[in-house]
Amino acid sequence: MKDKNRPALKVGDIVRATAGRGRGRSFIVVAVEDGGYVRISDGDTRKIDRAKLKKNMHLVRLGCADDTGFLSAPGGTANSEIRKILKEV
Repeated sequence: MKDKNRPALKVGDIVRATAGRGRGRSFIVVAVEDGGYVRISDGDTRKIDRAKLKKNMHLVRLGCADDTGFLSAPGGTANSEIRKILKEV
């Protein structure tokens, strides 16, 4: 059942996990999947090439990255940009 009060997440959104082992940690949405799932990365323990599949309902949106062009950059560059953005949150 879709939560009508919760907006749909999109690529570049900064989120905080509310459930699971990553509870309380901040991530960036790097891909949107079918069935209410997204792939999230923190650029450190969860790098962009091994992005975590997580349900939307277990995430809270905190904001949005201004520019998402870094997500298509080579792995190391994208991970460092994600870390920089999350450090500011």
